[in-house]
Amino acid sequence: MAVPTPTAETRWRCTLCGNLTRFDVTRSSKVVEYVHLDLAGEPKVEEREVLSESIESVRCRWCNAVDEVELVDRPGAEV
Repeated sequence: MAVPTPTAETRWRCTLCGNLTRFDVTRSSKVVEYVHLDLAGEPKVEEREVLSESIESVRCRWCNAVDEVELVDRPGAEV
């Protein structure tokens, strides 16, 4: 099932319990990172470019429903 991605005008809402704020999101990303290692060998990501990203699933934290989200308008968003 394709999971819709929220935009500046929309947000997620669980269709089962109405949750608007708490979700566990599983996503796959392909990224290029510029990693800087200090002299001790500790890595730090200084730049990150996302080449592609897809949401695999969204689980509601309130009722544990999987992929039961819809997009609804954000309050005050111009449609």
